[in-house]
Amino acid sequence: MAPVNAKLISQYLNKLPGRTRSILLICLFGLAAGLVAVAFHLTILFIFEQTFVRFQSMALKADSMTPFLIGSFVTIMSTSLLAGYLLNSFCTDAKGSGIPQLKLAFWKDSGYMPWRVVWVKFIAGALSVGGGCSLGREGPSVHIAGGLASNLAGVMGKAKRGRRDASAAGAAAGLAAAFNTPLAAVTFVLEEIVGDLNSRFLGSVLLASVIGALVVHGILGEEQALTIGKVPDLQWRVYLLIPVVAAAASLVGVLFQKWTLKLRRRRKTFQHVPTWARPAIGGFMTWVIGCSVFVYTGRLGVFGLGYQDLTEGLTDPAGLGWKIAGVLLVAKFTATYVCYGFGGCGGIFSPMLFLGGMCGVFLAGLCNEIVPLEQADHVMLAVVGMSACLGAVVGAPVTCILIVFEMTHEFALVPALMLGMLVSQAISRRLLKGNFYEGILKQDGHNLEHVIPPRDLRTWHQLPVSSIATFQPVVLRSLEAEEVSKVLEAYPYHYFPVVLDGKLTGVLSRMKGETAVREKTEPILQPAVACLPTESIKDLQNLLIESPTGVVMVWDQVDGNVIGLVTLHDLLRREVAASENAA
Repeated sequence: MAPVNAKLISQYLNKLPGRTRSILLICLFGLAAGLVAVAFHLTILFIFEQTFVRFQSMALKADSMTPFLIGSFVTIMSTSLLAGYLLNSFCTDAKGSGIPQLKLAFWKDSGYMPWRVVWVKFIAGALSVGGGCSLGREGPSVHIAGGLASNLAGVMGKAKRGRRDASAAGAAAGLAAAFNTPLAAVTFVLEEIVGDLNSRFLGSVLLASVIGALVVHGILGEEQALTIGKVPDLQWRVYLLIPVVAAAASLVGVLFQKWTLKLRRRRKTFQHVPTWARPAIGGFMTWVIGCSVFVYTGRLGVFGLGYQDLTEGLTDPAGLGWKIAGVLLVAKFTATYVCYGFGGCGGIFSPMLFLGGMCGVFLAGLCNEIVPLEQADHVMLAVVGMSACLGAVVGAPVTCILIVFEMTHEFALVPALMLGMLVSQAISRRLLKGNFYEGILKQDGHNLEHVIPPRDLRTWHQLPVSSIATFQPVVLRSLEAEEVSKVLEAYPYHYFPVVLDGKLTGVLSRMKGETAVREKTEPILQPAVACLPTESIKDLQNLLIESPTGVVMVWDQVDGNVIGLVTLHDLLRREVAASENAA
């Protein structure tokens, strides 16, 4: 019955004027994305409250740590194993944060994402985060919401190559609903996923973000995501400490990115551990760390989102204590590092906000031993640490300022946040080659130059040949009839580079190769035109004009080995894709 109704709705929408139809679809995408993001959030809370919070209450009532230790172990190990099984058996694309995967789908697949990404990400993410792994909900929320909007666009009759607006709108609504931050959702999608604050998707992203915020207001209320103490006019000494806290929080973020990517790379060499069981390694280490902290402090901040302890650090930093904040900082850092590094399913926004906040509370308490600070000063430094740490890892400065401002509803924070962000970006850009999400994509073998098109002709001409070349070409190393016949039968290509005695001799076309085999004559080669992978596309265009075959070989700069080739078809395909994205 549902497909029939969807078809009828699609037919009705197609009768409407184009602009009206687009607006209604974006509203539909935003509503669906907001609802699924709120459902994801409530599922995580339900699992966490029924497990860790309940075990904590049982331990306090029994005056014994045994109920908590046993219950938390069973919970985190079972949910980690189940999530690992789902991710590796049904959809490997649902692993990790979800934001790099959404960005890849947005550019490489025109916004199309399979349905299985949505349901696997929802279940595995809820189990991982709600089950105690030290990860966040924002990345999965963005991935799930963007994927749901993409599939909904397909139901409404949109082709696979035309779903970028749907996935971007869904992502914005999902993030707006996850954190109750519509402005930050708009800037994040445009900064990180689309990569252009003036994009043609601005209108749809803005509308969907508003719808997502209305959904969360209607279901959960209008309260801010984090509660902080009042922030009156600050003293001059606090502004002297802001760069120090921002620098320290940024270094925490930089270390997290470097170490996590390194562990993620080394994880692939753990052949003795099945891939579905690797998230359980992170879960077990988190249990050891989290239980140690719980026994010592009675706090659950290492497990799950940790917002209860973060909120206390922002409302009553003296009650939390700067020494405990330091313990939570080290413990949460390690737990998040192992959870994400071993393949857990969850985001990094919440952990980075937690780490930055605890860094600020710790340093404020340490400085208070030397220079007396007011409670408002402690709160301000904690908030600056949150923004700086997140900014160092995500690399979206406008988003990181807005998200903390919207989560706290305190306009007085903005000047300090801007100052801290300047320090954060200066440090991260000097110490890191790109943000966390770019590092994930490159580590997985996705060259961003191949995926994201240029925005203008000059940029396009300056791209290297390697950005559009086809590597590992089929090379003929003998012109014997048997060898030529074997290659022609095995591969459907039209042109084959010929390398004899280690030297590029020419190019054999399929037609001339088939003629030579049929007539048992020496194949006639055509001249080969070659270039280096570092040469520009502008130079390549001239070489393609000169090439009698319309093919240019790419050879190694060191010893002249043929490592790839570029056809006129490759060039035209990329230019068409670039023009579609600019339209």
